[in-house]
Amino acid sequence: QVQLVESGGGLVQPGDSLRLSCAASGPSVAMGWFRQAPGKEREFVAGIMWIGGSEYYESRVRGRFTISRDIANNTLLLQMKSLKPEDTAVYYCAASRSPLATREIEFEAWGQGTQVTVSS
Repeated sequence: QVQLVESGGGLVQPGDSLRLSCAASGPSVAMGWFRQAPGKEREFVAGIMWIGGSEYYESRVRGRFTISRDIANNTLLLQMKSLKPEDTAVYYCAASRSPLATREIEFEAWGQGTQVTVSS
């Protein structure tokens, strides 16, 4: 099973940018980012096909977040800009053997999460 380790979270102000990284022990068919805000269920944020690089996003982050991957280093990235307080959450990296996966049940491996806090 793929091992995943996230990094890059932190405290930023509204409007700031932040980049999250996820180091993977190996490739998958698809990889994605989820987030869980306090008191809420974990939700899909963005995904990418490891081969081909097709990206797909949850509507609220499309245009502000960009998912990408570094194939040579088995690293998943999430560039976030124009951050809003409602983006505050623990962000999780996940790996899936299903193409274009978006549901939690489709992801077999998960990282431990990294906290992103957007506050003035």
